[in-house]
Amino acid sequence: MSAVKQFIPLFDRILVSRAVAAAKTKGGIMLPESSQKKLNEGVVVSCGPGAVDADGDVIPVSVSVGDKVLLPEYGGTKLNLDDEEYLLIRDSEILGKFVKVTSE
Repeated sequence: MSAVKQFIPLFDRILVSRAVAAAKTKGGIMLPESSQKKLNEGVVVSCGPGAVDADGDVIPVSVSVGDKVLLPEYGGTKLNLDDEEYLLIRDSEILGKFVKVTSE
């Protein structure tokens, strides 16, 4: 069993796998790591059940596993699980989520 499947965030925390910057251009030119910019996008890997309000009711998180989200430039806690880097972030820190727009 992988470590990600064993890790369950608590409360309103969300485990996100950051998107990796392209290592080469569309023309096939390899880019050095120093010129690759840090992407502020990621995919939700795991979610906690939600925050608890003053009355004891659970407020569910606004994203679900598999959602592609926009992350702040700074914040969250970096985690290394199964030799991969993840970000543990609160639901309220996520800036937005990407949705596919279908035209009819």
